[in-house]
This record gives sequence, structure tokens and C-alpha cells, in this order.
Amino acid sequence: MLRISMTEEQAYKLGEDLATTPGRVVYQNHLFELIQYSATTEQVLETPLLIIPPYVNKYYILDLQQQNSMVKWAVDQGHTVFMMSWKNPDSSMAHISFEDYVVDGVVAALDAIEKHIGVTYVNAMGYCIGGTLLTTTLAYFTAKRMKQRIKSATLLTTLLDFAQPGEIGVFINEPTIAALEAYNTQNGVMHGHSLGTAFSMLRENSLYWNYYVNNYLKGKAPMNMDLLYWNGDSTNLPAVCHNFMLRNLYLENKLVEPKAISIRGAKIDLSKVKTPIYMLSTRDDHIALWQATFKGVQNTASPVTFVLGESGHIAGVINAPEANKYGYFFGPDVKGEAQDWFDKAQHQTGSWWPHWHQWLNNLNDTKVEARVTHTDEKPGIYNAPGEYVKVTL
Repeated sequence: MLRISMTEEQAYKLGEDLATTPGRVVYQNHLFELIQYSATTEQVLETPLLIIPPYVNKYYILDLQQQNSMVKWAVDQGHTVFMMSWKNPDSSMAHISFEDYVVDGVVAALDAIEKHIGVTYVNAMGYCIGGTLLTTTLAYFTAKRMKQRIKSATLLTTLLDFAQPGEIGVFINEPTIAALEAYNTQNGVMHGHSLGTAFSMLRENSLYWNYYVNNYLKGKAPMNMDLLYWNGDSTNLPAVCHNFMLRNLYLENKLVEPKAISIRGAKIDLSKVKTPIYMLSTRDDHIALWQATFKGVQNTASPVTFVLGESGHIAGVINAPEANKYGYFFGPDVKGEAQDWFDKAQHQTGSWWPHWHQWLNNLNDTKVEARVTHTDEKPGIYNAPGEYVKVTL
């Protein structure tokens, strides 16, 4: 595998150029660090916001630079923002499974937030596979007949029904999956550079060959860009977790089958989930086709607000209001076929972020005095961006 750099590897430094929103790591376990960001408003919404980024990449896609940081924007709107920063796994974590990311990940984060600020419920946001993880957690609470601790769920470019897996579907067949499972089992992890190259080759002219020609063949210095730097800052996947995703989600599409998947012995059923959902998809997404996300969220019993952003999997999400680059579509109830919904949807110029913030406000949240990230009694561990995010391959 020839690895082509999209940008200079020393172009940015985390905590100085990227991931600069002030905060404190207030909890850490073997899977993640939990960052609480410092309030910038005198009052905050009572319900904190927990962000669950994909564990396939690093969290700072949501906290690049000040002008395009969704974290900073949410803090400035009065949210108490908590971010999960996943550990970059090595072969010693080969045994970590998808259900561990649910229970020792998301549920542990909820416990840590309750212990730290005394609030038992959150608004949660999950990006890509982080949204799949979030929805699975909702179903897990329901299956266990536990109190639902997630007041609302925001799903960003999230697949629940994997029948239309997008262009990654070229790899989804029994021989390829079996070969990948054998590779994972032998190595303990799926190497992040291999994952990154696989996704880049889905858009090979723009994401691979132009860098091959300009940087490798012609010897030109690559352009420095925050998004490209993040894209090259890859993470591994634990063998057991990746094998589960490949076979149970992508190949056999079991997540939408009632009680086909167990999380620590609890058979989950998405149709029992009733938590309000805000689903943000993007029109040009080649990883999570918007028609597939539209169909997938119908497997829940939740009231759903479906919004379709312009552009793709990253640029359509990281679309700050000040930039005013892309608009979005929103429409009536999420029922029937995706195209029928689109035909009736209204187009709105500007970022979807304020629309989402208003949706959360409509859940009748009250305001409380701004919370501090650490006190003498609860000092936390160290400042954001933490240590896990700095581990490179």
C-alpha cells in the first residue's frame, strides 16, 4: 500500500491550531476520555449535550478551528458540551467489541456526566457510526427496561439500515468480509491507514490520484488544510468490533431486525425506541446515502425531524453559519419513500446548525447558571484536547 499524504504531517498541532476550544478532561477509562468544554455564556441550557463522534476517526472534526468548530458554536449558544474522545486502539485491544463501545463507552459517559454535574439525562449527538452507537444505546436502555437517560438524539449522516451501504458496498460480499475478518483476527486491529485508503478510493480521482500525481510524482508540497489534516490522522479499529460491524451490520443488516443483536445479553429492538430524533443527512454523501438514512430511521418509533444538507459527508455537516456555504432541505413527516419526501421538502439557505439548535430549544429546556469544568473537589484530569486524541499511527 502506497500511502500518499494529503497535507504536511507537521502542519498543525492539536490544542494550538486545531481542537482549541477550552475544556477539561473530566473522566477517562480504557476506551475514551470525556471532555467538558468551558462555558462562554452566563446561563446554559439545563440539559447538557453529549457528542459521540465516530470511533473510526478522531473527534476534532467537530472542533477544527474557531471559525468552523461546531463545538465552539454549540458552547456559544449556551450548551454544556461534553465530547467523547476515543482511544486509538492497538492490538492489545483486539477483544474490544461493539457492545463494549455501547456499555463501557456511551453508558459510562452518561454515568460520568451525572457524577460530575449531577444531571441524569442529556441531549446526545452521534456522528456517522457514532450515531449508530447512540441509537443502539437507546435500544439497549429500552431492552433492559432502564430509565431512558437520553432526552433527544441527533443523528448526523447515520446508517441504521445497511441495505444501501453506499459506495463502500463494493467491498460488502462474503469472500471479502471473510478475508477482512481473517486479517483482523491475525493482526488484532484493522489498520487505520488501510481504512483511510479504502474510503479515499471511493472518490479516487479527487481523494487519491490527484495527490499521487501532484505530491508523489511531481514532488509538489501538499496544500495545508485542516480537513485534509484530520482526514490523514487515522485511527485503528479493534478486530472484534470491526468484524462485528462488517458481518452483523454491513453484510447481514441485523440492526433493523428485532432482537437479532444482543448488547451484553439484552436483545435490542429499534422499533421500541421512542426518543425524539433529529436526523441530518447530506445530499452528496457517498458513505451514508441519504435515501438509506431516511429509510433507516423509520425503523424506530421516534418522532423524527429529517433535514437534508447540501454537499457531502463532512462538508455538509461542518457547515458553520458564518461561512454561509451550503443550505438544507426540511419537510413533513418521515414516512414512505425518500423521493416523495424530497419532492415536498422546503429549501433553506444557510447552515442547518441554527435549525437544529431551535429544534432542541423547542423541547422546552430551562436555563441554569453556567457550569464550571473543574473545582477543587472535582479537579478533572488535564486540559482539552486530552491525550488520547494525540496518539498517531
